[in-house]
Amino acid sequence: MATQQTETSLGKQLFSMTWPMLFGVLSIMSFQLADSAFIGQLGVLPLAAQGFTMPIQLVLIGVQVGLGIAMTSMISKALGAKLQDYARQLAGLVLLLGTVSVAICCSIIWFLSDGILSVLSAPDNVYGVIHSYWPWWLLSALLSALIYFYYSICRANGNTVLPGTLMVVTSVLNIVLDPVFIFVFDFGLEGAAMATIASIFIGLLVLVPKVSINHWLVFNFKGLNIAKTLTEIGHIMGPAMVSQLLPSVSSLAATKLVAGFGATAIAAWALASRFEFFVIVAALALTMSMPPMVGRMLGAKSFDDIEKVIKIATRFLLIFQSAVALLSFALAGLLSSAMTSEAAVSDVLHWHLMIVPISLGPLGVCMVMVSICNALGKPYRALLISALRLFVFFLPCLWIGAQVADLKGMFVGILVGNVLAGFSAHKLYKASLKQLRAG
Repeated sequence: MATQQTETSLGKQLFSMTWPMLFGVLSIMSFQLADSAFIGQLGVLPLAAQGFTMPIQLVLIGVQVGLGIAMTSMISKALGAKLQDYARQLAGLVLLLGTVSVAICCSIIWFLSDGILSVLSAPDNVYGVIHSYWPWWLLSALLSALIYFYYSICRANGNTVLPGTLMVVTSVLNIVLDPVFIFVFDFGLEGAAMATIASIFIGLLVLVPKVSINHWLVFNFKGLNIAKTLTEIGHIMGPAMVSQLLPSVSSLAATKLVAGFGATAIAAWALASRFEFFVIVAALALTMSMPPMVGRMLGAKSFDDIEKVIKIATRFLLIFQSAVALLSFALAGLLSSAMTSEAAVSDVLHWHLMIVPISLGPLGVCMVMVSICNALGKPYRALLISALRLFVFFLPCLWIGAQVADLKGMFVGILVGNVLAGFSAHKLYKASLKQLRAG
């Protein structure tokens, strides 16, 4: 049993691991907003092409995130157990596996592009735009996956400053290069993908040598039981991939329900979703920073430290998001007016900003518990938490609220669903930790 750490010491470690991820996530969100704004100036067809690209992109992201979760969980656990050589071999193996897997997926998407577009009911006039855009976009997706795997290796080794800094740098580069490639060089939609390729390539030029210098991976697999290791990777990767894809299914169902209240409700829903993304950034950062810490503690069998650090994170999220909710409630009128000039949309958004943010603390706790269960080697428990949140709590409460009191009731339903999801997620995490303690 490893020496127990104090809450103050663990809190400092958690802060030092989390703040780089916080800025990294914020920078990526800012880039995505800027990218959408630039593409929006190109007209309807490029926007439509991007719209048909999104569901395919979610599949690729599911593959890379699933592998990244497996990589972080297994490497950090190996390091906690003082198995440095095994951790390096794992990093090399998963990097190769991930890059080849995403490359194969990209190739399949390209060769089946017409069939995919047909299934998505894409209009004929979009095909030409997509045929020009997708080769560049698929290359950018492959490079995005590659740099993500390198980021995962850094995080698993306890370094979040390097990936966090590079996330900011590549995002700023992308924002700068976007208008150059799109408008100055007149590459249009393809220029957006080219800007991403250029910025990520520059990031890799910095990142790859740093990882090599620190000896965080090797491609010498002598003595490694590759078949057994791949089975272990798949055990975590499979459920994690499914967990990543579940929100897309849930989002489609929720959008269909909201659409029943008209275009005004949909517009307010889209704006509110974007607002929520920004205000839960602390939870998103914690989902990236905590798994390496928990994985190492698991490898060292420091169960008390695991419990302490999760208690610190949970307490922080509930207090921080409560403060955000109070601000959102007090400034709901100003915020809704600032986010849209349409009075009808502003009215709906105003109610959303007053009600839903109250529940974002429990929602953040639920998100963190998913990542923690993956780090504890309980991927199916993590998948269960995700499924319960979306299909047992969120969607049913959304529907019941809408039936009882229309849009306002729907927002109350979201609040109730998020609170129930957070409570149940914490209970399931506690059960997982109890099982691990029992051996």
